[in-house]
Amino acid sequence: MARPSPTDATQPEPLPWTPEDLDATLLQFEDIQAEINYQQAQQSLRHLLTRLDLTPQEQAGLEWEIERLSQMLDRLDRTVLQIAAFGMVGRGKSSVLNALLGEDAFTVGPLHGVTRNIGSANWEVKPEDDIEGLQRIAIPGKGKVEIQLVDTPGIDEVDGETREVLARQVAKQSDLILFVIAGDITKVEYEALSQLREVGKPMLLVFNKIDQYPEADCEAIYAKIRDERVKELLSPAEIVKVAASPLVTQRVRRPDGSTKVERRRDKPQMEELKVRILEILHREGKSLLALNTMLYADEVNEQVIDRKLAIRNETAQGIIMRGVMTKAVAVALNPVTVLDLFTGATVDVALILTLSRLYGIPMTHQGALSLLQKIALSMGGISASELLATLGLSGIKGLLGLTAPVTGGATLAPYVSVALTQAGVAGVSTYAIAHITKTYLIQGATWGPDGPKAVVRQILDSLDEASILNRIKAELAAKLEH
Repeated sequence: MARPSPTDATQPEPLPWTPEDLDATLLQFEDIQAEINYQQAQQSLRHLLTRLDLTPQEQAGLEWEIERLSQMLDRLDRTVLQIAAFGMVGRGKSSVLNALLGEDAFTVGPLHGVTRNIGSANWEVKPEDDIEGLQRIAIPGKGKVEIQLVDTPGIDEVDGETREVLARQVAKQSDLILFVIAGDITKVEYEALSQLREVGKPMLLVFNKIDQYPEADCEAIYAKIRDERVKELLSPAEIVKVAASPLVTQRVRRPDGSTKVERRRDKPQMEELKVRILEILHREGKSLLALNTMLYADEVNEQVIDRKLAIRNETAQGIIMRGVMTKAVAVALNPVTVLDLFTGATVDVALILTLSRLYGIPMTHQGALSLLQKIALSMGGISASELLATLGLSGIKGLLGLTAPVTGGATLAPYVSVALTQAGVAGVSTYAIAHITKTYLIQGATWGPDGPKAVVRQILDSLDEASILNRIKAELAAKLEH
């Protein structure tokens, strides 16, 4: 019997993936996705800054907002994460940040409201800070991340309303919030915590000064906070206990042999807080930075757009009324029907082109004419009335004008009346066309989900045609008298 060849031997089945393999693969996927999101955020913000398209007048008063957008892009480019500390006066916010830093960078003291302004310092994770095998804070593909700690004034300061607004502004820009307490939570602290929770950022509730309580009392306070006070706002994993600047009592022997009791500052108890911060930043730091930057940038961008549109709408209104009166005068003074129609269309196209330049939407003459045709088809009644007025009233106006010399000027008054009516109808039409165009341009040269007819109907329903008509006729009568 032939001996089996090595190739005939039964090969061992490949081992299935272990849970560790799956976790590692998922983490790699998350890292790749985080990197993609991060790059998209950078590109979006850079694109936003290059396309602000603001005139000097529009930039006035928006310098701070534009500067903030530039700073947010710089944060993305340098991978800077912000951790902001909030809390009432005397709870030890600054001490917590100093303990994280390993040096006294933030002002602390017993006086009410020592921290008067927002301060910040960069936190470098030194070798002696390494905890449970975490050698460094790393962002996939970018190396070591720069962390910025931000201290804020106490939420219960005298000018608390102003400081609360300031604190919420900082919270919107931050990637992680530390809310520092030093015992059972007060009503003021709960309200502030609830408001900051609404910002939607990751948050840790830091129970500081645990060294000042007997162990049993400390555990009882912690349990009450966890199970009753903030149960609806935070999970147990988001609550940590620390002693940022603990004091220990010791007996010291004097030279004469007697003893005295002294209190000295001991080593901070910050390990649990450091671990939680490092876990959050290591797990989702890059995604947090990208998301928070884009949320804040979107808010600032809305302010910029609102300001830009407000100024341009004011300018547009002047342009529209000049176009309306130009068309009204041309129609009123022109007795030839064909020229009335041609002149009116020419003014409308010129007005559309002028508005397109104002709102930064490039448009050719042919494009403006095509837009005018689409608007006219969607306008229905008002465009039909303009056409009837132009065709019918132009004929009457022409006849009255021709017979004026024969009648010794008796038909001049009816001529003016017909001309004003015809010009008014034409002006109302142009006014509507201009506002429909403006809405179309503001929406980025789109009609929106409901199409042009819905936009046209909305604009026409909002117009007070009688008021506009009276205004046109009054201004036109004044021009014709001169």
